[in-house]
Amino acid sequence: AGMNGTAIENFVCVIFNVSFMNCTWHVDRTASRDTQYFLYWKTSRKEDFTGCQNYIKDNCGRHTGCRFQNVTIENKRAYFLVNESRNGQNIQSYKKTIILYRIEKLTPPLNVTVNCTEASHGCEIRWQQPRTSHVKKRACFKYEIIIENK
Repeated sequence: AGMNGTAIENFVCVIFNVSFMNCTWHVDRTASRDTQYFLYWKTSRKEDFTGCQNYIKDNCGRHTGCRFQNVTIENKRAYFLVNESRNGQNIQSYKKTIILYRIEKLTPPLNVTVNCTEASHGCEIRWQQPRTSHVKKRACFKYEIIIENK
C-alpha cells in the first residue's frame, strides 16, 4: 500500500514502428524530489517481471517513463508494475494490465503511388498495408482517402 499521495498518475504505453514501446507516467505533485520510480513488466503471469533498462527522466532525475525495443505482441497481454522508493520507505505501487494490440500505433501505408490520366479523367491510387507485428490479413485494414483539388 504505502504512503498516500505519492503514486504515479496517467500511466500510458504506446507501441510504434512495429517493435518499439514507450511507457510514461506523471509523478504525483506531492512526491518529494528523492522519490524514485522503477518499472517492471512481463507478458505472462507465469514469468518473472523484467526491469526497465532505458529510463526517461524528469529534471529531478526521477524516472518518468521507459523505452523498450524488440517488443512483440504475440502474447496479447502485458502486466506492468511500478514500484516507488524514498529513503528505504515503502511507497504506493502501481499495477496495470494492458492488451498490447490496442496500444499499437500503426505506420502509414507503404509505397503509396498515384497515377492520374487525362484520358480517363481519374486517378489510380495504390499502396501496401502498414507494417505491423500482429495483423496479417489485408481485410483487417480500413483506409480513408482524402482528395484535395488544387
